[in-house]
Amino acid sequence: MKCILQLIGTAVCAWALGLPATASAQEKITYNMAWLPQGSSIGTIVAAQRGWFKEAGLDVDIVRGYGGGRTANELDQGQFEIGYVDPISLVLNRNNGGKIRLVGAINTQWPGGICYVLKQGQKKSLDDMRGLQLGGGSASPVHNVVPAWLEMNGKPRDFIRLVRLDPAVVDISLIEGKVDLAECWLASNWPLLRKQAKAAGVALDWIRYSDLGLNAYGSGFAAREEYISKKPEVVRNFLLASYRGFDFARSNPDQAADIAVQMFPTLDRAVVLEQIREINDLITDPQVASKGLGYLREDRMGSTLSFLDKAFDLHGKIKLPDIYTNDLLTK
Repeated sequence: MKCILQLIGTAVCAWALGLPATASAQEKITYNMAWLPQGSSIGTIVAAQRGWFKEAGLDVDIVRGYGGGRTANELDQGQFEIGYVDPISLVLNRNNGGKIRLVGAINTQWPGGICYVLKQGQKKSLDDMRGLQLGGGSASPVHNVVPAWLEMNGKPRDFIRLVRLDPAVVDISLIEGKVDLAECWLASNWPLLRKQAKAAGVALDWIRYSDLGLNAYGSGFAAREEYISKKPEVVRNFLLASYRGFDFARSNPDQAADIAVQMFPTLDRAVVLEQIREINDLITDPQVASKGLGYLREDRMGSTLSFLDKAFDLHGKIKLPDIYTNDLLTK
């Protein structure tokens, strides 16, 4: 799908951001959202609709993706220039010889958790989940994350039984009781799942991995090393405009939701508004607020890599300096 980018703003605005004016030729790039349009990509959506990419000298095509692993691999193959990539997919791609790296954070905390239907108002603890079936998408990282996370919490890796499902039926399988538990993600399916549960007359709750020891980044912007080397200003200008969009969404979530629905009319506004509110929390890291949006902390990147090294038996093959950089976040 080709985004229609409207030119809003002036050369004065471009100058104030340190971005090139629109008189020069536009650099064409494609951004892959890794999934369908949703709140996690609101920064790029706003930047496109308000003309901030144009101000940055960019002609940006925003396209849907088909999951983290495929997005990472296609990015590495050069099928597009910038992608929304999770660290699991990035690390596994590099383990197979790929050369992509994170250039800015979006989810500064791991956004996932295990959802369940509340029965008689009773909440579950991790101990209550022994032997229960957890439904996850067939290619979801949940199938590797959960066993390693269980082990981190002193449980055997098969404490919860994992079931691979078509991603399209994960949510409804939980609502209908076909599985006991389901994967859920802030700024993605969690608001949609809550809406479906309300319509079905049931209540949901969840346990977040981050509340029980998982100190890891979620997803962020990624690009190929070769592209970063050849066109650092293009990547930098894309990031500046995108984070300007995320900053706008933090201050104006309702207006950002209207913009998302304007660009993608099939979106449910109420759901996307909740996704935006959730990504507004996830994108903010109080510990490095002075460094601006997108900054990747060395300690949390190290914790992320350490967890993935154990989860996927990588034996230390992937090194921390190879998977991220903060060099493109400022002029």
